[in-house]
Amino acid sequence: MLNSASPAIQTDIEAIGNIPIVSKMLDVICRTTNMRFAAIARVTDTQWITCSSRDDINFGLAPGDELELGTTICDEIRQHHTAVVIDHVTEDPNYCNHHTPSQYGFQSYISFPIFRKTGEFFGTLCAIDPEPAKLDNPKIRGMFELYTDLIAFHLQTIEQLKTTTQLLEEERKIAELRETFIAILGHDLRNPVGTTRMCADMILLNPTPKASIKNANIIKATSYRMQGLIDNLLDFAKGHLGDGIKLNLTTDPKVLHNSIEQVIAEIKAMAPERSFDIKLQIPENISCDADRVAQLFSNLLGNAIAHGSADHPIKIETKLENKSFHIMVANGGKKISDSAMQSLFKPFYSENTDVNKSGLGLGLYIASEIAKAHNGKLKATSSNEQTCFTFSIPLKK
Repeated sequence: MLNSASPAIQTDIEAIGNIPIVSKMLDVICRTTNMRFAAIARVTDTQWITCSSRDDINFGLAPGDELELGTTICDEIRQHHTAVVIDHVTEDPNYCNHHTPSQYGFQSYISFPIFRKTGEFFGTLCAIDPEPAKLDNPKIRGMFELYTDLIAFHLQTIEQLKTTTQLLEEERKIAELRETFIAILGHDLRNPVGTTRMCADMILLNPTPKASIKNANIIKATSYRMQGLIDNLLDFAKGHLGDGIKLNLTTDPKVLHNSIEQVIAEIKAMAPERSFDIKLQIPENISCDADRVAQLFSNLLGNAIAHGSADHPIKIETKLENKSFHIMVANGGKKISDSAMQSLFKPFYSENTDVNKSGLGLGLYIASEIAKAHNGKLKATSSNEQTCFTFSIPLKK
């Protein structure tokens, strides 16, 4: 027997071998028909190759073994796509003088075509025996039809699984490259942004014309905005989100108060034309990561600056209520649509507005993940009067 399976055919042989019911299927065929050889063959326009077999007559075909295509009836089935059933070769007018039974020494034969779900011809499910058998009846035909359908179904499932696995692997590699790129970009941007802010500070420390002072303040405010974007990018690239965010907890209320005050000062530098209504109350018994809370707070304030109406002050309030610490940021402006409210905290979401079109859509998402890491919540409400974001964290018992 020849053995010259191409890589594509070898893949098909392995696919049949990976179908768990094949061996039992061939066993049932032999027991039901009283035939002693059954096989699944991959048949092309040039080859007949065994994929799997049950051999009790020492016919000698194992997976990968090949018969000369022209010597098989399966080649004819490949061409006319019709099953062939022979109870007794000697008494069959169509096959009594056929070269295949004479060459391989069988008297009973049955072979049904197997088609992929795409309609492409795959091969045959066949059985032979040196002795006659009663095969041409609805019971046997029905069994072969059922089994060829099952084989086709499993082949399709294996192909779909293979395709899905390949796509997932490609997506994983792309995701790794994307995250690596973002991480490198964010890291490399830190130094020039820091240098820009330092230069702005140096300009502001020296006697400078008012116009230059204004431009220096703009540069400094922009650098804070850039730093916020970089921090968000790095957090997203590292994958330190949700419960995976590492917290450096502190119970010192002064640390949290100073962090909040610093964020407010930075935001005021970014938007000196905006007015603020601020009420701060920091409880003693709070445990949190002050830097992460400041990052969350900065994202909320940046969002209020970007989307809030300039005609209304931005309201900032921190307070103790119902055994929880709350940070609230509210702004006037258009009501957030109901559909947009459903996606506010999703990554890369940015509502279609005339402002902040260059935003990454990560700020609110990362803010919500920081809230989750603190076992807290971040909620949003919006009306025609104002939009309010509230971060709530339970106090330490």
